[in-house]
Formats: sequence, C-alpha cells, structure tokens
Amino acid sequence: MLPLTHTTWLSLQLACVTTLLLLPLSLGLGRWLAVTAWRGRAVLEALVMLPLVLPPTVLGYYLLVGLGRQSWPGQLFEGLTGQTLVFSFEGLVLASWIFNLPFAIQPAQRAFAAIPTALREAAWTAGLSPWRTFVHLELPLAWPGVLTAMVLTFAHTLGEFGVVLMVGGNIPGETQTLAIAIYDRVQAFDFGTANQLALGLLLFAFVSLLGIYALAQYQQRWLVRE
Repeated sequence: MLPLTHTTWLSLQLACVTTLLLLPLSLGLGRWLAVTAWRGRAVLEALVMLPLVLPPTVLGYYLLVGLGRQSWPGQLFEGLTGQTLVFSFEGLVLASWIFNLPFAIQPAQRAFAAIPTALREAAWTAGLSPWRTFVHLELPLAWPGVLTAMVLTFAHTLGEFGVVLMVGGNIPGETQTLAIAIYDRVQAFDFGTANQLALGLLLFAFVSLLGIYALAQYQQRWLVRE
C-alpha cells in the first residue's frame, strides 16, 4: 500500500485533475474523429498520437520552452499569478494534459466508431436531435471505451516521469510526484522505500489493466446478448 505522504497526495491530485480536464475532450474530439469524413482528419489524429511516440524528454523539452518565462503562456500566467508556469503544479497539469491526449482520446474514438451508423440514422428518423442521440444512444454504448480512456489516463499520469521532471523539476512538496520520489530514493540508496512505492504503482497498474480487460469482456458479452 502506498504511504500517505504529500508526494502521494500530489500525484493523486495531478492524476485526478488531468483525467477530469481530459474527459470533455475525450468525449467531444473522440466522437468527432470517429464520425467525421474530413480529409485533414489524419493530420489531427497524428498530432493527437504524437506524444505516444515522442521520447518524454523531447516532449518535455518543448513544453519547457513553450511554457517558460519567454513564452506568451508563461508571461500571461506570471502576469496573472506572479509565479512561473514551469516548476509549478499548474504547469504539471498542462504538461500532463498534453502528454495524455492519446490515452484519453483513442479509446473513446474507437468506442464511438464501433457504433453502427444505422443506429444514429434510426434515432434521427425517430425525431431525436443530434444532442439527444448522443446522450441517450451513443454515450451509453460508448461508455466502456470512455471509462477505459479515463482509467488509462489516471494510471499513466501516476507513473509519468520524464515529462513531469522536465516541466516541474523535483521540488519536494510542490512538484515531486511518486515516480520522481522513487528515483530519488534509489539515488539515496533507500531501496526499502523505493520498493514500497514501486510496488504500490505496480499493483495499481495491474489492477487498472485487469479492470479494463474485464470491462471489455463484459461489453462483448452484453453486445452478444443484445
């Protein structure tokens, strides 16, 4: 079990905020990418998936430059708060939001794409508006994929190291997450604490994946019954 430290609480806060902020985008952009026939869709999909194939240090470097004091987001944030955007919790949230785009959008996109077009057309023919069709038909059918996206986002945020270190640094009590704390404990030869933290993240990741696969099997059986 993970020890109840400020580092654990900070990591959980970061994972929760990132997941909640990505939920609307997962629903909106995931659904749009699933049903649109726009020619430039491939470009947008490539941009969404880019954080998945880029080395974390590369993405972290560009985020560090793009959010630094010389950038307009950094200057705007500093003007409003008097603090720098990098090496802050807010900077970590923004970086985590960008880095987790593939995990939040792709599962939702696949879930919406699996809904037959004939079902949407039947709902429209029955007089349902596009919004009511989305709420009462598409969302109930796609919810396992959306839930999978949220679980993956949460779990991945907890374990992220490279981007978090580049953008947030390693400030105890402010930007030090569990993954960075494990690295610190290993550097200090405190293998007992490092093992406890690593084991906690390992068990959480396993339980998360187990839940996702169990949910996928449940959805498949439900569709067969229907």
